[in-house]
Amino acid sequence: MAETVDLLVVGGGINGAGIARDAVGRGLSVVLCEARDLAAATSSASSKLIHGGLRYLEYYEFRLVREALIEREVLLKMAPHIIWPLRFVLPHQPHLRPAWMIRAGLFLYDHLGGRDILPASEGIRLSKHSYGQGVKNEFDKAFVYSDAWVEDARLVALNAVDAAERGAVLHVGTKLTQARRDGGHWIGTLTRPDGSTFEVRARALVNAAGPWVMDVLGSRLGINSDKRIRLIKGSHIVVPKLHDGDQAFILQNDDKRIVFVIPYQGKFSLIGTTDIEIQGDPGKVAITPEETDYLCSIASRYFQKSITASDVVWSYSGVRPLYDDASSNASAVTRDYVLDLDTAEGGAPLLNIFGGKITTYRKLAEHAVEKLQPLLGNSAKTWSGMQPLPGGDISGADFEGFAKEISGRYGFLPPALAYRYARAYGTRMATMLNGAKSLDDLGRDFGGGVYEVEADYLKRVEWAGTAEAMLWRRSKLGLHVGESTKAALEEWFAKG
Repeated sequence: MAETVDLLVVGGGINGAGIARDAVGRGLSVVLCEARDLAAATSSASSKLIHGGLRYLEYYEFRLVREALIEREVLLKMAPHIIWPLRFVLPHQPHLRPAWMIRAGLFLYDHLGGRDILPASEGIRLSKHSYGQGVKNEFDKAFVYSDAWVEDARLVALNAVDAAERGAVLHVGTKLTQARRDGGHWIGTLTRPDGSTFEVRARALVNAAGPWVMDVLGSRLGINSDKRIRLIKGSHIVVPKLHDGDQAFILQNDDKRIVFVIPYQGKFSLIGTTDIEIQGDPGKVAITPEETDYLCSIASRYFQKSITASDVVWSYSGVRPLYDDASSNASAVTRDYVLDLDTAEGGAPLLNIFGGKITTYRKLAEHAVEKLQPLLGNSAKTWSGMQPLPGGDISGADFEGFAKEISGRYGFLPPALAYRYARAYGTRMATMLNGAKSLDDLGRDFGGGVYEVEADYLKRVEWAGTAEAMLWRRSKLGLHVGESTKAALEEWFAKG
């Protein structure tokens, strides 16, 4: 008979990884399975923001916005290497939203969740401010406020690493084929990539499968639910940068939607997102020409550099599994989460996760585990916001000071490479470099600043099993390296 654990978590996105971390940190035994790769879907296809959601105020989502605003600063302190402050510039167009409405919204935004790290909002004249560089002259009045940036897929990976180091068992690339209740337990059948299977016996099951939450419920658990999700596709494009400076822009459109233009990977601008309801397989989504034209048109409306589809160097699409609140407009569907606990007349608990957003993943995880604790005989207190994520134990959460220290400590590294390592791995950079004293100690040079020591670390510690996982999820090196580097890495990973 399979060993019994407290919790079987299905799904290796941000919610599944966050729940696994929270639960194991409270002394529960945890197994997590992910059919493909960590952050393989929605959690690596976001706008990369830790934000309160300024526009959600228009839909009176005050509890969600407050929770998210409070979480911004918690997460900034937990992972200052992969999360950092970002100023947003909102050029004003009075026919879309009057100035008084924006001021009122920003006043709420400044005060609803409290601020310790981030500066307050302000009004500026773009013609007299450096933030106006690259913006068309017709836009002068603007509002500026603060949120934060996150390396979204790395946030998932670091939660998973922390969960594993605290005792959770993760099976990445392993699918839950079916599960059934057996008295007070769940018996889950898991299938490895080679087709072999094994069973996990758990006292409770968490369905954190994101866009596949209903598929897990129906096809693999055989349960009918009256809950529903709406699959909302969001697409982004990446183009050569449209402006200098570290500030981002939030652009209003005539359809009342907003689009972000965010500095990305040093030499690009990330533009998104769209909101399109879809049917069918959420794993087979891609940007359409109409979405590309939509995003290019909005950016070109505001910036001096006009862009078209031919300027796009990369695009990606993700599906947000939003809880169906019967809104007629996809943009108005709640981004809040719903935790559906099913005990089936005293049977083994099943917790289904509907909706959610990356900013509030940690609170979602807390609430999820707290729902299960009484049923599992566990009363341990919340802890996850008080402990840094792997690599985040940087003194005073001062990343720039840390990066300066690193450049001195590893003088043999080119400055750009040292900074990238510091950003990606924080204090775990020392573990990854494994005592290296020269470039020769980094192993094979795959080109483009990619060395074997990094590939080996990501494979051993962060479950990167393919070149794609390394280049597009554990990092965004895919935007920077050539085809020869990609081919060499594919060959290296294929050798096992």
